[in-house]
Amino acid sequence: MDRTQITQAMIDAYDEYTHLTLDRRRFMERLTALAGSGAAAAAIAPLLAADAASAGMIASDDERLSAKDVVYGGGSGEMKGYLVRPKAATGPLGAVIVIHENRGLNPHIRDVARRMALEGFIALAPDFLSPSGGTPEDEDQARDMVGKLDPAATAANAEASLQFLAKLDGANGKVGAIGFCWGGGLVNRLATISPELKAAVAYYGAQPPAEAVPNIKAALLLHYAGLDERINAGIDAYRKALEANGKTFEIHVYDGVNHAFNNDTSAARYDKAAADLAWQRTVAFLKKYLG
Repeated sequence: MDRTQITQAMIDAYDEYTHLTLDRRRFMERLTALAGSGAAAAAIAPLLAADAASAGMIASDDERLSAKDVVYGGGSGEMKGYLVRPKAATGPLGAVIVIHENRGLNPHIRDVARRMALEGFIALAPDFLSPSGGTPEDEDQARDMVGKLDPAATAANAEASLQFLAKLDGANGKVGAIGFCWGGGLVNRLATISPELKAAVAYYGAQPPAEAVPNIKAALLLHYAGLDERINAGIDAYRKALEANGKTFEIHVYDGVNHAFNNDTSAARYDKAAADLAWQRTVAFLKKYLG
């Protein structure tokens, strides 16, 4: 399928389906109308979605890394996660919580954790669906489960993940967080409740309430997609609150790209140039505050 056949209206419909109120049946009806036929819609839908079978950038058995699944104490109950560190490290390292999208801890986020470890950090990708039995293989089911999570309990599990990393052997005690989509929103939320979070990187994440901004201690790096009207509607209020409260932050808006532009498993929405630039900025930012 030629990518030029995918229109912005189709991408917007997919965003409404995955983040708002559009259900699968109505999404396919809208996509069929936009594509011109059911056959065309059926071919385009997988390009809009993330492909779980896509190969990661870093192999799961990369010899430069030590990676394993772990269980640790959450806010209440056990949390499961994926812990990765570089084998060649010669001293204590900064640690980064890698927070998944609304699909749960899937192979793509595990791959992002491996990328982060190769940049010289200890990376932990928690499964925030642990209280619900863990991330299922079915993406629609995972989104439904994420939508039912209790926000306060989830934030407590994020803080517990921070504490786990801060005390980990080989870590230097400085912890940051990076999150995407739903995870970007959780990074913003974590920054408002955790005085020990040193650096927070949110990719196209929902902004916290302005009244919570005074509580932020972490330095913030905020990445937004230029075409993401839904999330971008909150940028100005967030910026004003951060400025008014003297917070340390950077905001970057990447023109002409869509929500989830960093997700290389989504053929229609991934933008390599924007993803590469955002990643370079992210790594430099985390090294500055976690080194």
